[in-house]
Amino acid sequence: MAESRRRPRRPDPRGRGSRRPAPAPPETDGPVVELDVERVAHGGVFVAHHEGRVVFVADAIPGERVVARVTDRRHDRFWRAETLEVLTASADRREHVWAEASVERPPAARAGGAEFGHIRTERQRALKGEVLQDALERMGGVERDVEVRAVDPSLAPGVTPEGTGWRTRIRLQVDDDGSVGPYAARTHTVVPVASVPLAVASLQELAPLHGRFPGARAVDLVAPSSGDPALVVVDHERMPRGSRPTIQERVGDRTFRLDRDGFWQVHRGAAATLSAAVQALINPDLFDPRAANLDLYGGVGLLAAAVGDRFGETVRITTVEAEAGATEHAGANLADWVGARAVTARVDRFLDDLAEGSSAGERSRLRDATVVLDPPRSGAGRAVVDRLAELRPRQLVYVACDPVALARDVGLLRERGYRFDDLVAFDLFPNTHHVEAVARLTAIV
Repeated sequence: MAESRRRPRRPDPRGRGSRRPAPAPPETDGPVVELDVERVAHGGVFVAHHEGRVVFVADAIPGERVVARVTDRRHDRFWRAETLEVLTASADRREHVWAEASVERPPAARAGGAEFGHIRTERQRALKGEVLQDALERMGGVERDVEVRAVDPSLAPGVTPEGTGWRTRIRLQVDDDGSVGPYAARTHTVVPVASVPLAVASLQELAPLHGRFPGARAVDLVAPSSGDPALVVVDHERMPRGSRPTIQERVGDRTFRLDRDGFWQVHRGAAATLSAAVQALINPDLFDPRAANLDLYGGVGLLAAAVGDRFGETVRITTVEAEAGATEHAGANLADWVGARAVTARVDRFLDDLAEGSSAGERSRLRDATVVLDPPRSGAGRAVVDRLAELRPRQLVYVACDPVALARDVGLLRERGYRFDDLVAFDLFPNTHHVEAVARLTAIV
């Protein structure tokens, strides 16, 4: 069904899906160079060198030789470039899963959001593992092999071996003339497309790729696991707080209610995958159900529920989320557990209050606690890490969607007396450079 809505002008407190400043316009007359592609870098680009300077080149694969146009020379130490032609192709190169993002198109007309779609699936995962492994070693001081796992197909019916058919939420941008499409890669220029293959089937059918929406800002497509998919026209005005429609998402036997424009994992199988990973990584020998357990950046209570489902109805856990609407839903979604509560607060301020106002008994319950945290892409950061180290819970289970932010925080926690124990990583964003990881750290006694 289609309807119009007014978009609330509040920042996304989880840092995911918020609008970013427009990137600098790419140079269209930059030099054309031949490059030998050496390795993958964070951010979906690859490292090459030209006359002693690092060049980050898109749409390539390590081991290839490509012709590329330099699109950004603003930095002294490196340039950015776009592949124009592949001279020597990798054995892992395949026909792009999204024709509109292919290297066969001019760079300005390539759809963004599928920057690894030209790479064989197994190699994509290996490259993501390299990025995560390198970040952990350089910034976290941790040396370990990293395997990026596929999502269990039983959790995500309809997802193909090529990594299409998984997105349950899509935003199509609207140009000044009302036409719709994704942004071109690394720009805020809307490009027309005839397909959206990363989307689940119901959204592929619903997407108004040839429609026009004059005056709108964007068109959102949402396919919850319970109920019908929706097409929502987004304008520029604030939507009244009480009128936001809700949806339901099912994870195993549980149902979670949330605002339709609220945060939820976008891969059909992601919520179940991360719930199971958190349950598996919590060390049961260190878990105390009566401690002051925490679920930080908790959203609508998904991971708090995972903890409760594993350890039973006696679990005490507080989920903390900055967005009031999500917290309201979390309270209802966690009603099965008498010891569960949902708090609306910024995580850093919540931890400040705990550190400054806790009695000796409360501090003891915090030291016995397990803390699950699922911060935004920027990570937890130094202030939150410092407070956690001061409160010193027994174990931390950290869910991360950015390898560099995770590695930085792991390094900070290790400096403050935590041991890095374990990590699992999942390919929850096939055909993109993104990877999700779950790590456990424990306090050194």
